[in-house]
Parts: sequence; structure tokens; C-alpha cells
Amino acid sequence: MRNPRRGFRVCVLFLLIPFLCWVESVNGIGANWGTQSSHPLPPETVVRMLVDNGIQKVKLFDADYGALRALSKSGIEVMVGIPNDMLSTMASSMKAAEKWVSKNVSAHLTNSVNIRYVAVGNEPFLATYNGSFLRTTFPALQNIQAALVKAGLGTKVKVTVPQNADVYESGASGVPSSGDFRADIHDYIFQITKFLNDNGSPFTVNIYPFISLYIDSNFPVEYAFFDGQATPVNDGGTTYTNMFDANYDTLVWALQKNGLANMGIIVGEIGWPSDGDRNGNNEYAQRFMQGFMSRVAGGKGTPMRQGPIEAYLFSLIDEDEKSIQPGNFERHWGVFYYDGQPKYALNLGTTVTGALVPARNLKYLQRKWCVLKDSVKMDDPSIAQSVSYACALGDCTSLGYGTSCGDLDAKQNISYAFNSYYQINNQVDEACKFPNVSTVTKDDPSTGSCRFGIMIEPYYAGADGRRASVGFLVGLVLLLLIVL
Repeated sequence: MRNPRRGFRVCVLFLLIPFLCWVESVNGIGANWGTQSSHPLPPETVVRMLVDNGIQKVKLFDADYGALRALSKSGIEVMVGIPNDMLSTMASSMKAAEKWVSKNVSAHLTNSVNIRYVAVGNEPFLATYNGSFLRTTFPALQNIQAALVKAGLGTKVKVTVPQNADVYESGASGVPSSGDFRADIHDYIFQITKFLNDNGSPFTVNIYPFISLYIDSNFPVEYAFFDGQATPVNDGGTTYTNMFDANYDTLVWALQKNGLANMGIIVGEIGWPSDGDRNGNNEYAQRFMQGFMSRVAGGKGTPMRQGPIEAYLFSLIDEDEKSIQPGNFERHWGVFYYDGQPKYALNLGTTVTGALVPARNLKYLQRKWCVLKDSVKMDDPSIAQSVSYACALGDCTSLGYGTSCGDLDAKQNISYAFNSYYQINNQVDEACKFPNVSTVTKDDPSTGSCRFGIMIEPYYAGADGRRASVGFLVGLVLLLLIVL
């Protein structure tokens, strides 16, 4: 974040003051665009969604050629990413860093893609990585910075390292003013952070109040939101009524204690999942996201950092192929469903109607679903095996306690699993031939809050079609081995 990021212009058309001031105040809101989806939207469709919704910044987790090509001439500011598994290569080879910059930055800038940042890694110091990237992140960062300078881009494109909020802590007191970098990685974080600051680059942090609620059943729920219903936390006379402010200011204090008081901060990810957990639902997601957007719109900042906050919402679209190791909610962070349809009402302050604008001109597969046969007896031994297989290769993260499909009965649960696998495999007949227990229906089995989805037509017809076919054939062999 360049500090100050942007000032507020004076609204001079008096009748339009409320609307125009709202729009101006959130000028520059960003969104994360992930692509771990079995049926990704065409990149051009996603860029149109970004433009239609007034989202002026986008953060990518790699340098996907299709996405970058679609962003050409859009004017949208872009942060491209270098995945963690490439850090070792970038760290050990200056030539590799130069080649990466040439291919993934310089070439796209020439094609009118507005690349402003390169994210070197993504949460590389996350505690669960057990130090895997401790020694490669900084050298990779140095080499990418040097490659940008050599390409004449040192002032136009800035480097950054998106960090999880667990790289700093507030100690036993738990208040922001006790904030400092985590003791076991302090030297690594300081080295990287000082280097970023010296090169005019921001500290990028991902902040997730939902995760605190997910891992700690005693976490005060109201403290996760922005509407002032939580019991305040007093920090030497400074009052905190929500976790975001407290977390953000813990970082501000950590920077200040390490001689970096004026360093810019970007919130690289902030969001709330809509499914996959009892606290992941549309109601909470809407409440959190709208609360945050209203804060951004007001330009209020936090007690330690007044003024506009630069942030990228996490995320734009659901991704049904994300790892669920952290939790089933991982596939449900999107403000939009997989098909680009809004999940809930959310006023970003960037559209005339105040409503989210959905993806346009989509083509869906046929209106048919794979379900459990009515005649099947529930003690059929192939059912459990078939469901296990379908969920392993499909997406059953909406099943379970407190989820959108948590109220289904046993037969509906089985049908949901079957249909997920069937849709992911583009409704090919063989994908609904679980041994004598499944059938195709044209009657929508959706009920209540539980949607039995229909996939959109695959965009990458060639490559994805081949991948789906190979995956299906391999899966079919596995299924036969299971049930024989």
C-alpha cells in the first residue's frame, strides 16, 4: 500500500453525494481469483465480472496465461503469484528468476496487462509448513527483485510476500500493543520485511477471523464481526470491538517495534466461507463481508492506522478442487458460486444498484441429476463403497453438521454424493452407473438450502475434456476393484 493510498475527492453533485462518495471511498477494492476448479469460468467471463462489479484489483496465485491474457487492456491492477513450490528454483537461480519475470511480467506488460505486484510465495511461513520455506523465501525474493530491476521494472512492479497472520503474535497479554514477529521466525521475517520496506514494497497479510472461530470453540463469536456487539477489549485506553482491527494493529505494533513504523500494509486475503462448517454459512458470510465493506467505504482504518485500507476479498469464486485438509470450508470462500452467481446480497459500493452483478452468458449441462434408486435397500453393501468413492473424486463438503445440506436424510446424502461425481464428470452416462444403486433423473432433488448442482459446460474443451476422460477411466477401474 502506498501511504497515503488515496484521498477522498469532494463530491460536488449534491443530489448524488451519498452514492458518489460511497463509490469513491471504495475505489480500488480487490479480489482474489483462484482457479482450482473442475469447471472454471472462461477467463474473459471472470474479467467481465470484475469490471461489472467495479473491482479494480485482482490477485492471482500464479501467472496463469489465460487469466493474464483476458486482463489485457482491462485497466485492472494485477498481483501475479509465484507458488511456494517454485521458491527453491527462484532462490537458487538468478537465470530462472529473470526468465520468470520476462515470461510472466514483461511479456504481459507489453500486452497492456496492468501488473503492479509480484507475490513471492503464499503464506510460506505458515506454522503448518514446519519451516519448509524458511531458507528459500528471502533468496527468491531478492532474485525476483533483482530481475525486475534488470528488466527496468523496479519502480513500476513491486514485490511482496503474502503472509499468514500467524507470523506475528501478541504474547500472553493478547493485546495489540504487545505485538511482535513470532519469536521462532523473527529473524527471517525481519530480514524479509526490511528488504521489502527498503524497496518501497508493502507488507501483505492475510487476516481471517473465521479461522479463529473455527479452531477455538471458546472464541467470542461477536468479536469476529464489525457491528459492535462484542465485549470490547481495552489496550491501554484503546478500545477494540472486532478481531480484524486488533489483528491488523498487532501487525502495526510489530512493524513499529522493528523500526518499520511507516511501512505500507495490504490485506491480501480477507473473507468468510459460506459452507462446509457450522459457522460457514451465507448469513455469517454476508454479515462479515458487508461489515468489512462498510468499514472500507467509511475509510475509517484502525486505531493505529487511520485512513483507507487496501484489501483483496477472499475470494471471488468457489473452487471445488481446493485441498480440504484445513477444513471442508476451503471450497466455499467465494462471494460467487462456481458458476459466477451471487450467494448473498453484498453492496461493494461500486455498482449503481448496490448489488453484485453475476456472470453472463453461461451454458449449463442438461437438467438431469444422478441419484440413489428408490428400489435400493439401504443395507446394500455397495452403497457405502460407492459413496466413499464418489466423495473422494467429487465434492461432498456441503454434507455434514451445520452445512447447507446438513439436514438431508440418508438417501438424500447418498444421492448428493452420486450427483457431485456425475456433474464433475460432465454427466457422462458411465458416471452414474454405481453398481445397481444409481439412476439418472430429471426431477431436481434440491431441497431447502441444499442445492444439487448442475455444472456449466467445460471451458477448456480439449485439455479438460481429456483430463476428465482419463480421470474417469482411472476412477472406473478403481471402483471396479473396490466393488469386486
